[in-house]
Parts: sequence; structure tokens; C-alpha cells
Amino acid sequence: MDPVAAVVPEDLPESVRRAGELALERKALDVMVLDLTGISSATDHFLLATGNSDVQVKAIAEHILDELKKAGDRPEHVEGLEGGRWVLLDYIDYVVHVFHPQAREFYQLESLWGDAPRLEMRDEPVQD
Repeated sequence: MDPVAAVVPEDLPESVRRAGELALERKALDVMVLDLTGISSATDHFLLATGNSDVQVKAIAEHILDELKKAGDRPEHVEGLEGGRWVLLDYIDYVVHVFHPQAREFYQLESLWGDAPRLEMRDEPVQD
């Protein structure tokens, strides 16, 4: 297997970038940041990620929680961790949403916040 490196937009706050990298470490799909700065008074960024199963959704969310906690970043609120269909991690300045594919399609946050700039995050093979 080729090593991969996360491709992350440089202009994101460090904590949002790190959460995206952590999601990619657990093979999350369709990782995207919606920049809600100036659009929402509730938060500045949504990080969206998809897992292929309830187990993977939970694993992605737990990895983000555990690793950010080590860095001293604790969420204000967590929802859905037991169910694994849609996990929400609210860090106040940003909110992480980890979805099962059917839940992501149903809630369509990208459409709901269609006027928000989108930043895609992905893994790419490391070039030697």
C-alpha cells in the first residue's frame, strides 16, 4: 500500500484542519469544510465526513474526539455517538458532522448551506 498524505487547504484554522486530517486517517470519504464565517452566528465552520458503516462512523468520530482531547481541545457537546448514523461533535467555533452515507444524503447539509464556500480535503499518494 502506498503511503498517503492529507491534502488540506492552508487557510483553515488549525483545529479544523487537524479534525479533517484525523477523519482522513480513519478513511473517511467526502471530507469537506463549509466556511460559515459571516453566514451563521452559531459557528464558523462545519466539517463533514462520511463513513461506510455505523462502525466506521463511530470509529472516525471517536478518533477525532480522542486525538483532539490529547491536544486539549474538548467538545462542548457530542450527539449520536452510540447510534453511528450521524455523529455531531460541537467545538463551538466549528462543528464536526460524521455521517453514514444514507444520513448524509438525507440531511444534505451541503445544500442547506449552499451559499457557504466549500473546501475539500482528501488523501493523495505520497510521491517519492
